[in-house]
Amino acid sequence: MNIKRIFGALLTVLGIIGLIVAAVLFAGTRGGTSDFKVLATYGILGLIFFISGIGLIRTTKDES
Repeated sequence: MNIKRIFGALLTVLGIIGLIVAAVLFAGTRGGTSDFKVLATYGILGLIFFISGIGLIRTTKDES
């Protein structure tokens, strides 16, 4: 098992969770400034984790 692929999968899952949390918060917000800050934080971190995880999985070669 390749450690980079496992780490990439973990980052991808964390990114998906972050994006889901951001979507749930977006659906339940009333438009306050603090709501926007939390929403932006979860959304940006989720997107960064998701993109880096997918990139790590794609660039890691299978060596058996």
